[in-house]
Order: sequence, then C-alpha cells, then structure tokens
Amino acid sequence: MYFSAQEEYGLRCLLRVAVAGPDESQTINEISRAEGISAPYAAKMMRILRSGGLVTSVRGQSGGYRLARPAGEITVSETLGVLGSPLFEGEFCDKHSGNEETCTHAIDCSIRSLWRGVQRIVDRVLSRTTIQDLLRQEPQMDVFVKDLVLWATANEPARVEVRRFG
Repeated sequence: MYFSAQEEYGLRCLLRVAVAGPDESQTINEISRAEGISAPYAAKMMRILRSGGLVTSVRGQSGGYRLARPAGEITVSETLGVLGSPLFEGEFCDKHSGNEETCTHAIDCSIRSLWRGVQRIVDRVLSRTTIQDLLRQEPQMDVFVKDLVLWATANEPARVEVRRFG
C-alpha cells in the first residue's frame, strides 16, 4: 500500500493545469518550473494524463495543456486510476507470498481484511473529491476532507466492542 511518485507528481501537474483555468494553456516548462520537477518528467506526466483523457494538448503559440473537462468533473479517483493503481490490490497477496507459492494466510487473513476496509474508505473519499475541490486553500481543504471522511465512514458498521487478544 503506497502512493507512488508518479501519482503524486501527476496529480500535481494536473492541478497546475487546473489552476490556469479553462481558457489558458500551460506549457511543459511552466508546469516543470511551478512544480519543481524536470521538464522531461513533466512531459512524461502530461503524456500519461493526455492518454488517460484528462488533458488535451493545444498546438501553436499559445499552446500547451488544458483540462479535457471542467475541473469539477474530474475526480481524484479517476486521476489516480490513470496514473497508477489502487492502494491495495486484491492480487497483492499473490505477489507477496514470501518463499511459498501462495501466502500461508490465503484462506484466513485479518490483515487483508484491514487493507480492504481501508481501501473502501479511500475509494469513497477519492471518488467524491474533484480537481476543483483541490483548488481550495489548505485550511478550507482540511474542513472539506474532515467532512468527507465523516461521510465516507458513516455507512461503515460501528464498532461497539473492541476485544483484545493475548
């Protein structure tokens, strides 16, 4: 479970394009300078975002990149899906079985249950957060995220009793 550099920088590049607004294009050099990343890496991020249908490229003197849709219609979940993979994938257990062919806990695994639950909450939050939402200042975003997490966890079963083993 991790958030890759590609997901972080790709999201930042997309946000930089959104900050410019729907009528302005951002060049690779502008994105690169603003985000403190190399121009080749910014170009790579923009190619991925363009192939995922999140930005369009504009040719000419005022060329660069623009959002393919309004910022309020692009979710963080969709963006991260274009840039990478979920925090927890079901195949994770198959890929991390240690020295065995299959994980020794393939049938009964409390850790897998934990990661599935965390992924469910993360998915709910990210699917409700748009690029437009990320244009807020940090104090307003803190309030937004707090409310969103409360909403995302509201439908989860309440834990009445915590039993400790051992």
